Amino acid sequence: MTALDVIRARRPDFKPSVAVVLGSGLGGLAAHMDEAMAIPYADLDGFPQPGVSGHRGQLVLAKAGDTRVVLLEGRAHLYETGKADAMKVAVASLAALGCETLVLTNAAGGLDADMGPGSVMVLTDHLNFTGQSPLFNEPGDERFVDMVDAYDPELRRRLLKLAAGMELHLHQGVYAWFAGPQFETVAEVRAAGILGANAVGMSTVPEVILARHARMRVAGLSIITNKAAGMSEFTLSHAQTKRHAALATDRVQQLLLAFLEDYGNGHGKGNGA
Repeated sequence: MTALDVIRARRPDFKPSVAVVLGSGLGGLAAHMDEAMAIPYADLDGFPQPGVSGHRGQLVLAKAGDTRVVLLEGRAHLYETGKADAMKVAVASLAALGCETLVLTNAAGGLDADMGPGSVMVLTDHLNFTGQSPLFNEPGDERFVDMVDAYDPELRRRLLKLAAGMELHLHQGVYAWFAGPQFETVAEVRAAGILGANAVGMSTVPEVILARHARMRVAGLSIITNKAAGMSEFTLSHAQTKRHAALATDRVQQLLLAFLEDYGNGHGKGNGA
């Protein structure tokens, strides 16, 4: 059975409209939702087996208010597989299930002076420093995806409005994708800043490209877990990433829940183009 067949067999009448990829520290979101049912990635052919601590590796079907949601607790990264299309089956399955919107979250290093650990940034655009695409070897003209407004402006406005109502300050900025797994050098961070990046990380961009290829709308949130290389006196580590992600976890979960419930009221929906 394909991954899609398994999901449909486990919850035949479940028709989701939104999917959320949960980055480091956000795997507990399902506990705040209704009717949650988990399916291990191991049961889903083609889904990645995350090798990063803090990523559970399971798909959760749940409800937030009247919105049916698919949560992906964990993702694959380019540095784990060497393949930019490691999330291809997962994203394609979400689109086939009926998800018209994909919300992506990640942990990132901040480049702006006013974005310290625990800050949250909504993505406006990205820079791809890896030279890789999940659409390599994809046939047909559909692979030539228009990436203008890849991060849907209307979804971003909804997130900003909801955050303001929660008294959560959302920064806005450009996310730069590096391959990892090593952290960026000081020179790389300096170059990224000159080219317009506000945060750096090792994920998210492949899923954005795959989602736009599938004609899904996209929103993105970064939890700033540290100042990028050369911008603080601390030695960068994944332990630091997980520890500092916890500073914003509750607020981001509240924002995501508010967004998902609001989506069910018709405020987040669009034409999916």
